[in-house]
Amino acid sequence: MKKLILIGGGGHAKSCIDVIEQEGKFSIVGILDKEELVGEKVLGYEIIGTDDDIKEYVELGWYFLISVGQITSAQLRMKLFKKLKDAGAKIATVVSPRAYISKHAKVGEGTVVMHDALINAGAEVAESCIINTKALIEHDAHIESFCHISTAAVINGGVRVSEGTFFGSNAVSKEYVSTQKNDFIKAGSIYKGER
Repeated sequence: MKKLILIGGGGHAKSCIDVIEQEGKFSIVGILDKEELVGEKVLGYEIIGTDDDIKEYVELGWYFLISVGQITSAQLRMKLFKKLKDAGAKIATVVSPRAYISKHAKVGEGTVVMHDALINAGAEVAESCIINTKALIEHDAHIESFCHISTAAVINGGVRVSEGTFFGSNAVSKEYVSTQKNDFIKAGSIYKGER
């Protein structure tokens, strides 16, 4: 298995760990987080350093996954992704074996697709997105980079979710609408493309 470093050891990391273990493609070597957390463990995996140590692990040829969550802003995930790219890191894409991705869909580098998510034909998910548990991405939808499609959210056909958007749990979009960049769609809402 390929060796993997997670960046971020909070609640989202726990969900990522479960998916990584189920997928069986990567072996988690450790987690990078805040300096004061070094030595602590998350689901048995040790926090071994901070993001200042990225270069050291890039040189070992290990993979990385950003396991920092995203609710109010995508800024931290964007900053970490840029740091990884600038360092020449190999970035993992992780897909639960319980997810369904059409062979006619595309999923970008650094994205994690959680349990029971569905990505249908013609859909495209860009870089470093979170497609959370039971989310549905319908045909021809386009999810731009650094979006979080939350638990049980429904993105209907032809929708464009713009970069950095948080699309809340159980929120539903009307078909063929677009969000704004860094948008926040609250949980349980019906998004019709207007404010």
